Amino acid sequence: MSGTTHRTHVSYIDRTRAYYAALGYETPYAYAHHTEVPFAPLIKPLRESRVALVTTASPWHDDPAQRPRPFERKGVWAGATSPPPEKLFTDNLAWDKESTHTRDVESFLPLKQLAAAVQAGRIGSMSDRFYGVPTEYSQGRTRREDAPAVLAMCREDQVDVALIAAL
Repeated sequence: MSGTTHRTHVSYIDRTRAYYAALGYETPYAYAHHTEVPFAPLIKPLRESRVALVTTASPWHDDPAQRPRPFERKGVWAGATSPPPEKLFTDNLAWDKESTHTRDVESFLPLKQLAAAVQAGRIGSMSDRFYGVPTEYSQGRTRREDAPAVLAMCREDQVDVALIAAL
C-alpha cells in the first residue's frame, strides 16, 4: 500500500542502555535475571489465597517539593487499598510519556479489578494494603533491602500471593 506508514522496531534494551549512558552510568544496563528463580508455587488454590499488589509508583503529594525526583530513593511504602488512591506519582519513572499517560491509576494498579476477582470468587481475599517499592537500578539493593521489606509487610498482612504491577 502506498502512503502507509509502518512502525519500526525499537529495541527496549538498546534504548535503555543509551539512556543510562547519557545519564553517566559506566556499566551498561542489563536485564534483571536470576539463576535460581526466587518464586514459590502456590500452597493453596488462588480462590483461597490472600492477594496483594506491588507498584513502582510513589505516593501522590500535592506539594511538588514532596514528590520524588528522578532516581531519588524514598524507600518501600504501603497504601490503603480501600478506597483506592485517586492519584499516584509516576513522573520520576522511566516510561514512554509521549505515547501514553498514567492518569488512570487502575491501568497500572488494578485494585478495583482485584476486588472484582474477590467478589467473583476467583481469589480468596485482597490485602488491606498495597505496597510501593522505589524504582531501583541496583538489582543487589532490590534483593537485599526492598524485597525483604515487602516480604515482611506481606507476612504481616498474611498475604499468600503478591502481584507486581510495575511501570
